[in-house]
Amino acid sequence: MKKLTYIGHSACFIEKDWDGILIDPFITGNPAANFDFKQKRITYIVVTHAHLDHLGDAIAISKATGAQIITVFELANYCMEKGAKAIGINIGGCLEFKWGSIRFLPAIHTSSNPDLPYGGLAASVLFDIEGTTIYHAGDTALMSEFALIGELYHPYYSLLPVGGYYTMDINEAAVAAKMLYSMEIIPIHYNTFNNIKVNIDRFVDLIEAQGQKCIPLKPNEYVEL
Repeated sequence: MKKLTYIGHSACFIEKDWDGILIDPFITGNPAANFDFKQKRITYIVVTHAHLDHLGDAIAISKATGAQIITVFELANYCMEKGAKAIGINIGGCLEFKWGSIRFLPAIHTSSNPDLPYGGLAASVLFDIEGTTIYHAGDTALMSEFALIGELYHPYYSLLPVGGYYTMDINEAAVAAKMLYSMEIIPIHYNTFNNIKVNIDRFVDLIEAQGQKCIPLKPNEYVEL
């Protein structure tokens, strides 16, 4: 069985027998997270951008486990300077694996942290895992690129930020979901902090009204892929 577990905020973990892929591992300091990476087999850590609520514990986990961080070139170099293993990629790049691929795609957002004034471009990421397509939008505004991503890749699952303030809100995320043609939508990046509090039931209603399924996972809940 392969599955995707929601850790909280934008952090997720995709696992199967072959590999474990940790995404945007904001664990320390995340009031929603209860995830012990030492109990998991982590081989890759995918980071969408340099903000600390996405880079999170990536460097520490890489150093502890040997897992490779996959992220944009500038942020990968920063991670390597801090002692982590990293693979630098860029927007439009694709890495092939025995089980599928990881493709970096656009996002509209900033990317930096207190030690890294410029972290390269923020990204969204498309996973193809044994034929199952999963799109993690990272942090982003509503953008016309969603239509092209939907047309080219038809992601079955889309993880979309809905909290507003730093990203698109629930109304805009519903538009993004429709553009992506995804069958199932998983909201992320909401209710962690006061300024991204939303009525998630409203988002569920918007998604279901346009004929898609919405799965608002709680931390440690998962979907079978």
